[in-house]
Amino acid sequence: MNSRLKQTTVVRQAVARLEIARLTGLAGAPLIALAVLVNLVIGLLPIAYVVSSSLVLGKVPAATSAGLDSPAYRTLIMAFLITTVVSITEMLVAPLQELAGQLIARRVDGRVSDALMAAATATPGIGPLEDPRLVEDLRTAARELETWAFSPGEACAGLFALLARYTKLAGYAVLVGVVLSWWACAGLVVAVLLLRYGQRGGLRKFAQVRFDLDDEERRNDYLRDLATDAVAAKEMRVFGLLDHFRDRWHREYMEWLKPVWAARRRIYLWPFLWILAWGLAVSGVVFALTGVAAADPAGGFTLTTFVMVMQAAIFALRLGEFYPEADLHTAIGMHAHEAVRRFVDGIRAYGSEAPPSAAPARPAPVSTIHFDRISFHYPGEQRMIFEELDLTIAIGRCTALVGMNGAGKTTLVKLLARLYEPTAGAIRVDGVDIRSIPLAQWRARLGVTFQEFARYEVSVADNVGFGAAGHLDDRDGIRAAIDAVGLRELIDALPEGMDTPLARHLAGGADLSGGQWQRIALARALFGLRHGASILVLDEPTASLDVRAEAGFFQQFTSLTEGATTLLISHRFSTVRQADQIVVLADGQVAEQGSHDELMTEDGVYAHLFRLQADRFADERRTDAETVRTPA
Repeated sequence: MNSRLKQTTVVRQAVARLEIARLTGLAGAPLIALAVLVNLVIGLLPIAYVVSSSLVLGKVPAATSAGLDSPAYRTLIMAFLITTVVSITEMLVAPLQELAGQLIARRVDGRVSDALMAAATATPGIGPLEDPRLVEDLRTAARELETWAFSPGEACAGLFALLARYTKLAGYAVLVGVVLSWWACAGLVVAVLLLRYGQRGGLRKFAQVRFDLDDEERRNDYLRDLATDAVAAKEMRVFGLLDHFRDRWHREYMEWLKPVWAARRRIYLWPFLWILAWGLAVSGVVFALTGVAAADPAGGFTLTTFVMVMQAAIFALRLGEFYPEADLHTAIGMHAHEAVRRFVDGIRAYGSEAPPSAAPARPAPVSTIHFDRISFHYPGEQRMIFEELDLTIAIGRCTALVGMNGAGKTTLVKLLARLYEPTAGAIRVDGVDIRSIPLAQWRARLGVTFQEFARYEVSVADNVGFGAAGHLDDRDGIRAAIDAVGLRELIDALPEGMDTPLARHLAGGADLSGGQWQRIALARALFGLRHGASILVLDEPTASLDVRAEAGFFQQFTSLTEGATTLLISHRFSTVRQADQIVVLADGQVAEQGSHDELMTEDGVYAHLFRLQADRFADERRTDAETVRTPA
């Protein structure tokens, strides 16, 4: 390792330790004072034990010679009682160290979790939550904060535990220096610090190797989770994939494990042998000096001082070992906090939501929604989704968007909902840029069913009511939305009706099929429409519905959306043809637009796609009819 790299490593370590110390402030002054006091006491009690127990052993010869009634024997008893009290006190105080550490860890982790949640919800858009780099940082931080294994709070608790350990080392070293020699004291400290360097330095390097293998470890986690997943279990057994995945998991696990083994040998074996040799050499010198001093009649060395030095030296050398209460926590615990910090910095780079505007509420749209020369690409990507897109949507009518996969249909919805902002251009409502409308006010006008809709593990009523969260008490409105999507009988049959949690693992909970969940999502959007939303966006609203359910829904579609502006995205042209206007997107532009009849007359892209789908359905119906006529 060159000098510059060494310097960088030292600086990074110093910064990490300062960051741990800074984080401990989140625990509060009273708790910090308690932890400092407890760990100092735990560090000093063993020193007192060495002194008192040495006095006990040193007094034994005189006490046994003088008899039971002698002052020497009473002094021995007093020293023994003091040693006993010290030992009992150490056992009583030890749980307080664990308690104080856990209180600090939980409080710090709670504050860090709050910061993580605040950052994740600070941005008005969803760009950061779709950024793979930031998502990985979020996953890393959340995993450690949830498991409490090597979290930032545990790093802070570990820092206080180090205070107890190094207080012991300082005390033992002082005893050796006072009783024997300050050179022996210095040599003992050097030996222990060498051993600690081997432990801590090796642990830190080994942890970095593990961090560098995060991708491989995530693949192993995925394969292990896949093997125990109830959904995947069906296909793995039906398709005979168990042996394949078992072999693949073993192969990839070994690909992860072999570099770990090699790193462990490289980091721990040879360097640690050298460090151990130096530590043993220095220790040998200390013990030799002790022997020389004990053998010198003029040196004034007694049994008490000999035992004291030997105990102090041996206990000090044991402090060169691995500290289970501190080492992993302080070496790895900050990894999660670094992930939190990267995530927070990434959120800031995207920008946060501006304070609520004091602008007066704007009236509902009455004329058009105009995508005015919109250009857009996703952050971190070069491919343009739209380039100067010009599209006008009439208020109060139904507009359908069609196009090949990747044409930008769902992206258009995200821009309309201001989950992303255009790279260039503006979306205007009646000529007004929607960015001038307070965000909450604008979104209150939207009722959206996304293609990948949320399945909240809450009651049916809340799942629907979240479409207008300020009106969760409108039970009649929620029931009306449920009835509108044809789920009344199903919901009434659930154990708690609309109050049934939609999660099988919850007490009294139930689960729904994919099509039933999609109807819940539709009901949520309709409930928003009931409470002020005037623009309804349906992204593949019937993708999980069977043909009969789809037909039933669109029979009621006109009455359900009367007076609303509807933006419909669907691959099913039987649905699309009912729209007032159909827009075909291709290559980031509007390729065609018009009614179904107009576009069929033009005989362009839409007509071609419509006939392809119609021919396919006709072939399926013809096949079904032939199957019915064929005798069994």
